[in-house]
Amino acid sequence: MKIKNILFAFFSVWLMQPVGVAQNDTVKAKILEDTTAMVEKLYNKGIEDFKNKNFNNALKNFSDAIAMKSDFERAYYNRGTTKFEMKEYNGAIADFNLALGIAQKPDSYFSRGQAEYALGNKEKAAADYTKTTQLKVDYAQAYYYRGGIKFEAGDYKGAIADFTTAIMYKPDYAYAFNDRGSAKRELDDLDGAIKDYKNSIVANSDMAFAYNNMGSARRRKGDFAGAIADYTEAINHKKDYAIAYNNRGSARFDAGDYESAIVDFNKALDIKPDYEFAINNRAAAKFKLKDYKGSVEDCTKAIKLNPKYGYAYLNRGIAKEMVRDDEGACEDWKKAVELGVSAAKDYTGNCK
Repeated sequence: MKIKNILFAFFSVWLMQPVGVAQNDTVKAKILEDTTAMVEKLYNKGIEDFKNKNFNNALKNFSDAIAMKSDFERAYYNRGTTKFEMKEYNGAIADFNLALGIAQKPDSYFSRGQAEYALGNKEKAAADYTKTTQLKVDYAQAYYYRGGIKFEAGDYKGAIADFTTAIMYKPDYAYAFNDRGSAKRELDDLDGAIKDYKNSIVANSDMAFAYNNMGSARRRKGDFAGAIADYTEAINHKKDYAIAYNNRGSARFDAGDYESAIVDFNKALDIKPDYEFAINNRAAAKFKLKDYKGSVEDCTKAIKLNPKYGYAYLNRGIAKEMVRDDEGACEDWKKAVELGVSAAKDYTGNCK
């Protein structure tokens, strides 16, 4: 789930009116008007600095405005958004709390939830998203991010409910369609997932990961040609998409085109040389082409990158058996079992 920029509000002009006609009162009113103009100027300058990513200047201007008007709720809020952009999440939360102490506004709850999520405080974030929807029932982003937290917790049905509500209030919500598709995929509703990925692409045709996700759903259905086409489209939209190259290689592997699979795994590794999954997958393709030595070498590379990569041990053991290294094969299979790969137990029967 991706955190997006927090919205900010522009200054609403407020003016203190002169009271009475006495000379002293008139002077006092003029001072208040001058103060109001300065607060407005500082605040608007802070907004411009924020838009131009001059965050330190924005902080100073918002703080100076607050120093002149201590109950300036929007200045606290926007100072919090600035700190959020600077990844000063605890400071952002403190400012959102100050803003909420002045006015209970949904934006402040939502933004505080974003900061809590960034700190890994998902329960607090979810509570803030819920409060946001209580204050503003059609706040689509709050449902979306709460759905993301449910997805991460494995509550796919709950996630689907929240993504669905987000889409109800924002019918072109591409991210919500994509993530609802992924939740459906986890529940093996592959047709429903594919439909959602398509809707996501209709809403935003540049979302390369939606094509990639749709390819993975098709691959699970056994539609390897369709999966390859989707992964290709993902790559067309994002030339350095290592995951899509790896996944297209996997689909080609499943279709029995091992040489083309290796080409894709190589492309993935050109982009991301430490991509252990692509190295392990290339090892599997080399094994199918009876390049057992190359398979062992690739599995070893994957293990060096990730010493706890159980499937790489399993595969290296299978390749070692083919080059008559029975002792090494048994050691690898036992290590794979130790790392939780239950399938490796089938290979340890003849090991001492």
